[in-house]
Amino acid sequence: MKKTIGVLTGGGDCPGLNSVLYGILLKAMDNKHTVIGIEKGWKGYLQNLTRELEITKLDDLHTIGGTILYTSRTNPYKEAKRIKDPTERQRQIEITAKKMASQFKTLGIDALIAIGGDDTLGVAAAMHQYAGAKIVGVPKTIDNDLSSTDYTFGFWSAIQLASNTMDNITTTSRSHQRIFVVEVMGRDAGWLTLVSGISTGADIILIPERPFDFETDIVNVLKERVQAERKHHIIACSEGAVPTKESLKRDFKTITAETIEKLPKDDFGNPLLSKLNMSKIIVRELSLRDDLKTFFRKYQAEFEVRDVVLGHTMRAGTPSSFDRILGLRLGAKAAQLVQEDRYGLMVCLHGENIETVTLTAGAKKKLVPLDSDLLELRDLITRVKCESRL
Repeated sequence: MKKTIGVLTGGGDCPGLNSVLYGILLKAMDNKHTVIGIEKGWKGYLQNLTRELEITKLDDLHTIGGTILYTSRTNPYKEAKRIKDPTERQRQIEITAKKMASQFKTLGIDALIAIGGDDTLGVAAAMHQYAGAKIVGVPKTIDNDLSSTDYTFGFWSAIQLASNTMDNITTTSRSHQRIFVVEVMGRDAGWLTLVSGISTGADIILIPERPFDFETDIVNVLKERVQAERKHHIIACSEGAVPTKESLKRDFKTITAETIEKLPKDDFGNPLLSKLNMSKIIVRELSLRDDLKTFFRKYQAEFEVRDVVLGHTMRAGTPSSFDRILGLRLGAKAAQLVQEDRYGLMVCLHGENIETVTLTAGAKKKLVPLDSDLLELRDLITRVKCESRL
């Protein structure tokens, strides 16, 4: 039976989104289905911003970065989420979900493939749960923080971009004997910072999952490195990395706990940690440490601290070969689920296979486990690089 499939991309852009779209189109064409692109995520879904996607006009779309459908962070449940009473809040979410599902008729679609992260897929999961909407999810986040897939497309492309930048910054750091604090994307999860930091041999790596102690994890490590005749230093810092409460109160002069609490939030209630600029805060705090400057001079080391915020550059450019193939496979699998009338599912990568989980399970967060061997590697690199040179 011929179907009309709607597809949208929500949340931040990342390399591989167009690869997923092309995978959907390849499979849909093979099954004689029509694909309707919904522009600007849930915003366009509500405003009926659509256009038919013709594969003959989109040759090799999987090689192009970003998303041709545009994107937004619109949250249809924004008002409902503000309700304090949990019972009433859930009732309003259910009402909104049913209204959202009724939009299928207006859009002229039989099923919807939603491509996004935990926020976008959370909206989709509620629509299926409360209204039985025919929805399939595709996990999208360069943060790699969705629990039911081994990797999300765009992650390894972003890792390579961050690694290349830190490699380049290292040469400048070495030439000028500078301390560079490099801020890497990652609000709740530190996968991007941890993996790119290890890959480039960053001297200190700070992630959201483990709050840092400014004195122990930064100042003392810098002193040990200077004693070991290390003349340049790279600190990789997640945008969501924060100090412990004790360290914040004891060591910080430029921010307080209230600074973090009062950060603005997006439509999904997430604090805009990019507004905090933790890399700049660390630079300011280090620059105020006269004792550290004196210590550096004692060992004939230069003391100059700079920050670099990678920000949206990590989302830029064309996807890597890995992410192109992963995107194509996820898209094709999502379209196949529509063909089979299997809904309320999210496609995912398990080992070498593309499999499925429920949308509800798929939208859950995946943080760096505190017993991860990656954290052990991080700590080993930091410790060994503080050892005196022979």
